[in-house]
Order: sequence, then structure tokens, then C-alpha cells
Amino acid sequence: MPPELPFLPFALPDTGEEEIAEVSEAIRSGWITTGPKAKRFERDFGMFLGDTQLHCMAVNSATAGLHLALEALGVGPGDEVITTTHTFTATAEVVRYLGADVVLVDVDCHTLCIDVRQLEAAITTRTKAVIPVHYAGLSADMTTLMAIARKHGLKVVEDAAHALPTTSDGRLVGTLDSDITVFSFYANKTISTGEGGMVVTRNTSLAERIKVMRLHGINRDAFDRFRSTKPAWYYEVIAPGFKYNMTDIAAGMGIAQLAKLPRFIARRQYLAERYGERLASLPLLLPALPPTGEIHAWHLYVIRLTEDATISRDALIQALSDKGIGTSVHYIPLHRQPYWRDRYGLNAQMFPHSEAAYQRMLSIPLFTAMADSDQDRVISALQELLS
Repeated sequence: MPPELPFLPFALPDTGEEEIAEVSEAIRSGWITTGPKAKRFERDFGMFLGDTQLHCMAVNSATAGLHLALEALGVGPGDEVITTTHTFTATAEVVRYLGADVVLVDVDCHTLCIDVRQLEAAITTRTKAVIPVHYAGLSADMTTLMAIARKHGLKVVEDAAHALPTTSDGRLVGTLDSDITVFSFYANKTISTGEGGMVVTRNTSLAERIKVMRLHGINRDAFDRFRSTKPAWYYEVIAPGFKYNMTDIAAGMGIAQLAKLPRFIARRQYLAERYGERLASLPLLLPALPPTGEIHAWHLYVIRLTEDATISRDALIQALSDKGIGTSVHYIPLHRQPYWRDRYGLNAQMFPHSEAAYQRMLSIPLFTAMADSDQDRVISALQELLS
């Protein structure tokens, strides 16, 4: 019998000697919390986005970044923030941190990004902001969304956890006309710092507030205070802030990862195209492609079983697992989660597109460290199970 193949995970970080060297340098320097590497990572990130007017602020998670963004925009009790039901709970939970209410709307049945028509219908006098989610690496309809936001005087915070690098109307997400954009560097993202995120804005006042609030509401960061060759111990607490700063250890990894991003995205695009070609004949609805000329980050490759498939989603997940192939589901919609369901009286009938997608979707392995032969295993297994 042939030897048993190792388990193929759904996602795996792509790291090497470059990350080890940057992290080791941070450790040997004696400066392991927020310091020179965090500042360099922020600078490099702005250079990658290619807009010198941007303020880039590294944080310890995208969740922290979303919280800081909404706080800086003044979201609070009595306000409503609209986002999609088809997202991870972090997108919505940060609204509740601030005592505001979440209003969930359905997604477009094709892209699984926020349905802009339902967004506009959900706006009330209490609506303060909207959080579009660029699902799986495909941009939401930002042109229409921004027009709606301007019409109604709404703030826009982009949840770009999946969207590095993604474009909309030829511009990189992070350089659009929203108020703030938040990226994620979690372990399975297109680049990773283990845990981490980046908050990006052109608005200097918002940036100053975010910088203060990410480190206890102190008006001077530790690196500024402790690196001085003259006594510089004095600081002032000017707000009840948070502990959301990124360490230099994490930033060192981010510096190395960001340098590899062009290669990473080329590999993801190659793998996505290969899936598209070889799965096209199966009873599957494949991911929406970006408009001509736009970039899809391909953070996820989400397939949906069609109605004529002879196997259920859950059975397919189990069968793939039995063959040593990992998968996931993105996402169990928020309207199904007990907290959101019970607090706002939600049910599946209110979100038919998200619900229909959830019932038939799974995310299959797509990561830059996977070999063509790894992908061939996934393709062969799907062909066997679905043909």
C-alpha cells in the first residue's frame, strides 16, 4: 500500500529565515515591545499602499483596530452601526464595546459582500457608521457604498481583514475614500504577524486619537520616552485608553512578510485560477471573480454546492477530512449566533442570501506554502466525491 499522506491543513503560514532573522534581531536588540520595528513596519506598509498622506498604525489585532476606529469616530450609546451578517463576530462586537447597536443586513448573493441596496434601506436617524466587509479578498461595491454614505452623512470603516492586497476601481483598499480601513495579520491571512493588525487613515485628527487610545490614553509612547538620552519620564494620561499596541517581535515578522507579499499574491492568484479551471465541471458555485483589471486577494477560496449535488455540505467536509484534507466554513452568520440572534430578534428568513450560502459553503485549502501536488489532492478528492 502507498504511504499515508500527511494531513493537509486548511491554512498554514508561509514563513522562513527572513522572519526568523527579523524577530531574532528584535530580541537581541533588547527592544521587544513597540519600538523601531513597529515604526518601520508602519512606514513600509504605507509605502506598499503607495499613498504618502496615509497614517498607518500597527495594533495587536484587527479587532482592536476596529474598536479604535469606531471610538475615534465618536460612536457611542444611542448610535447604530450597519454591517453584514456574513462576517466574523469581531466586526460587530466592537460596536457593542462602545454601547452602540448593531444593525445587520444581508449580502449580495453573488459576491457575499454587503448588499448596498439593503444597506440604504436599513439607515435610520440613529445610524452613525457602516462597516463593509471585503469578503474572502473581493472588494465590496465601494463606489455605490460611499455614495450612499455621503448622501446620509455616515462614517465608513472598512473591515479589510481579507483584503491585502485588493483593489476597487483601480485603487488599493486602504487608499479609498472611507474614513478608516483596518487590516488583519492573523495566522491565516495573506501576511501574518501571528496576531496583529493595521489601522489606516488620511485623517490626521483621527490618527492622533487612535495613537493615544491604543496605548492607555497616554500622550507619549514608551519608545519615545525610554529611548531618550535625557530624562524623559514625564507623560500625561489624556483619555481612558486601551492596550492595543503591536510588539516589535510581531512587527519584525510583519516586515519580512510584507516584503514577500508580491510573491504571495501571485501564488494565491495562480492557485485560485487553477481551482477555477479544474473545478468548473463539478456541481459547485465557484467564488465570484473580480471585475476586469481589479485585484482579488484570494484570502479564501469558498465553494458552494449547487442544488443538484448528491452530497450535503457537512458530509462533504467529513469526507474530505477522512481523506486528510482540512476545510472550514466562512462564516456561521451572525444571525445564527445566540448573542446576536437573541439580542436583536433575528432569524434566517431575514437574511436569505447569507443563509442560503451558509447551508452549502465550505472553504478549501488555499495558502502560499501549499504545493501544486497538495492542490491536486484537493481537486482529485472533490472530483471523486462530487462526480
